[in-house]
Amino acid sequence: MPQRSRAALLSGYSRFREEHWPEARAQYEALAQEGQRPHTLVVACSDSRADPALIFDTAPGELFVVRNVANLVPPYEPDGLLHGVSAALEFGVKVLKVARIMVMGHARCGGVDAMLNGSPADCQDFVAPWVAQGAPVVRRACQGCAPEEVEQVAEEAVVRLSLDNLRTFPWIAEREAAGTLVLSGVHFGIADGILRALEGPGRFEALG
Repeated sequence: MPQRSRAALLSGYSRFREEHWPEARAQYEALAQEGQRPHTLVVACSDSRADPALIFDTAPGELFVVRNVANLVPPYEPDGLLHGVSAALEFGVKVLKVARIMVMGHARCGGVDAMLNGSPADCQDFVAPWVAQGAPVVRRACQGCAPEEVEQVAEEAVVRLSLDNLRTFPWIAEREAAGTLVLSGVHFGIADGILRALEGPGRFEALG
């Protein structure tokens, strides 16, 4: 299996160099010389089936992507501890000056399932405490839901939670209030490829 994965990676790199690099070389050289200027910071799940760059068909330099289990944004806590998501947000907002932060949830999210049903037994060191921050919100949102609605309602609740937590960062809230930064939420359906956007306080609505 390790050799198979290495072969797959090298094969992909060969295709990149042969098919993509000749056309994109000038663009990469400009990005290397001038630096990146992404217009959007995307907080997405680490799930291999939900890649923001593929879903939005973006070019290098357009998206600043932060990925973690269940696309979670913790609340603002400048306590000197290690906060990878918060560090990426600070760099994206203050240095790169992105115009939008988008939280992208997705269907069949294992992290959200862990909030509902508990983390896998062998993922207690880091996954369990990480998803615990979303469990109360998810469970409240799903109270009274029909069984077939629970999964999607829970995934949407996590997107809303992350948006709420983004607004606890003072330098995000200030920019949103000033109109220089927009916060938005979307949900991607893996099986149907449909992207749905959170419209105001209402439900998510399909785009396109």
